[in-house]
Amino acid sequence: MTPALNDHAAVEHHRQVRHGEIDPEQGRRPQHLKHGDDPTRTQLIRLYAQYEQACARAGVTTGEWAGVLREVFGEYRAPTGVAGAGGVIDASAVRERVKAVGAQLGRPLRFLVGKPGLDGHSNGAEQIAVRARDAGFEVVYSGIRLTPGQIVNAAIEEDVDIVGLSVLSGSHLSVVPLVVEGLREGGLLDVPVVVGGIIPEADARALRAGGVARVFTPRDFAIADVLGQVVDAIEEARGLR
Repeated sequence: MTPALNDHAAVEHHRQVRHGEIDPEQGRRPQHLKHGDDPTRTQLIRLYAQYEQACARAGVTTGEWAGVLREVFGEYRAPTGVAGAGGVIDASAVRERVKAVGAQLGRPLRFLVGKPGLDGHSNGAEQIAVRARDAGFEVVYSGIRLTPGQIVNAAIEEDVDIVGLSVLSGSHLSVVPLVVEGLREGGLLDVPVVVGGIIPEADARALRAGGVARVFTPRDFAIADVLGQVVDAIEEARGLR
């Protein structure tokens, strides 16, 4: 196994330099830095170069280096744009259906919106998440660049009724089946998966054959109709129609 940075010493040293706690050359707090100021750019470049060389010599992988950084600094999750957002669509009919199906199941419908893979285009997913919330769904949305495993775990933990995946990176035939399979393995046999993205018809047929309930493309721009089909998929999966 490739050796990692022992005791996170290098990353911790970097953090101390970033916060002005020590001088990278002398191992003490720089006298010329005020509390909270960053060291100079030259100091940071020199420090990065030293760490890169040490990691290269030790055979440390990018994944190991990034993992240590995440343990020390945490993982950044960008704001999703869903909280506080709103808009107007004619969703009264969908809202009544969401309410009625929720009453049959004994709780409000829960809709997980997921962005799997390295796709960073979040606007479409956030539009669906906001409109679904306005239509009466309880929406679970954790932002972009999630793994299929993270989406499956969220579906299980949040006890959702449907999973919607937005994939604009072209990886739909790779990541979507992993989510479908993970849900089945997790016992969520009655939780349908719907997918939206730039998806050719041949790929859409393959996804539907693999268990995806609905496939949406840019042709499906009427959000109220999309949400109506989401309710349809829930009813079909639960034997309500």
